Amino acid sequence: MRRFLLLTMFMLCSVAYGSEVLAVEITRGLMLSNSCAACHGTDGKSPGAIPSINGKSVQFLVQALYDFKSGKRSATVMGRHALGYSDEELRHIADYFSSRP
Repeated sequence: MRRFLLLTMFMLCSVAYGSEVLAVEITRGLMLSNSCAACHGTDGKSPGAIPSINGKSVQFLVQALYDFKSGKRSATVMGRHALGYSDEELRHIADYFSSRP
């Protein structure tokens, strides 16, 4: 009986803990930014030579993305990526990365 109670308590704690971990707010910016992680790293913290974009100001990120999209700022890949997003989506991405520490 004691073993059953311990197992039940363990399972209840696991469920409670598991649901707490899943309580992450999934925003549009988070969803749109997932493709950026391949080059810029998780949450914009680059593991290599590609610039980190976490914590940059919204204005800086929006302007950079708009410049890539218009061709004003040259890049190998970023211009093509930026073309795939609307201006509103680029603002969501900028908002997301600017909020990352």
